Amino acid sequence: MAQRHHDLTDPTAGPVTTGDALAGYLRGQATEFLRALRLHRETGGAPSNGPSNGSASASAAGAGVAASSTEARVDAARALRRSARRISGSLHTFRPLLEPEWSEGIRPELAWLSGTLALEHAYGARLERLLLALNRLSGPPPVPTQLAGPAGPGAGGRAAAHPAAPDRGNLTVGAAKAGALLDRQLTLARTRAHSTALQALGSSRFHAVADKVAVLASEVPLASTAAGTDLRPLARAAEERLADAVTALPLVTAGSPYNAEALIHGLSPDPAPHPQDAPWHQVRLLLRLHRYACEVVHGRGTPLDVRLLTAGEALDRHRDASEASSAAAQAARTPRIAPATAYALGVLHADQRHEVEAARYAFQRSWQKQTIGAP
Repeated sequence: MAQRHHDLTDPTAGPVTTGDALAGYLRGQATEFLRALRLHRETGGAPSNGPSNGSASASAAGAGVAASSTEARVDAARALRRSARRISGSLHTFRPLLEPEWSEGIRPELAWLSGTLALEHAYGARLERLLLALNRLSGPPPVPTQLAGPAGPGAGGRAAAHPAAPDRGNLTVGAAKAGALLDRQLTLARTRAHSTALQALGSSRFHAVADKVAVLASEVPLASTAAGTDLRPLARAAEERLADAVTALPLVTAGSPYNAEALIHGLSPDPAPHPQDAPWHQVRLLLRLHRYACEVVHGRGTPLDVRLLTAGEALDRHRDASEASSAAAQAARTPRIAPATAYALGVLHADQRHEVEAARYAFQRSWQKQTIGAP
């Protein structure tokens, strides 16, 4: 039996919330979607090259406009993803209250759109993460533990169990080439993701989704009984699915910041995604669905649960480190790379798998805090 977490927002508290609240929430998210889409279109064109006199001030001004336009486009794409996720997630959690054919038709399309728009940012963030890690690993050696003093209470226990430092001589030799290889591979992937996103936004498939969202902004196809149906049992079911998934996680194994047994499995040469990671990714998804359900039930009065946000941030770090480790492993399989490059990529892969374990440990600590005192 899954243990309920008393500090999580309780969807059974307060006045009854009916399908009318769901309709209002979906209309609001659809409006946000259309607003973000308009902004994305306004900022998606090629920036002006400025006056042709070639002055330094004109060039600087042009660069500033281009940077501002790019930032606005990124923000608009993020807002598109955010509203698409919330609409899709709410359709999933509260699907008994919606017209089935319409709901099942638009939900996977919103998931496709959100996933497509997320790829460009994901590749860029992954490259930045890996290059920073390479720089950290191949830089000056850290102060010896005996000179650095004990780890403070905010260290989360990581310093006491940090893995042995790699051979920095060999690592420094291969780090530059490893970084260049990762830069080529992930920049190419990011460029392709950008092109794919642009093609998607111009496709008939996307226009069909946008048309449905535009209709949703004014008319929500609820089931005939939805207007008087209490939303709280469905929101409670979303919370219980999350609790069940967390219960199935190896939280005892994640009870140390660096889990050697899990790390050994993480270094497997199998190119497939690490099997241990999938349940954690599923918990991250269920945690998001639970948050959206609370937003629907409580509306603008949704309480901010800092510990729940902390758990979500730990799962985000877990996802980022997991995907970064896979990228390092894939780069290490590049044919005919130098041994020093392969060594640097192997160290980088191990480092990111350690980060995976550290994120699991952080989630475990956060989740245990939430369960204290739960019935």
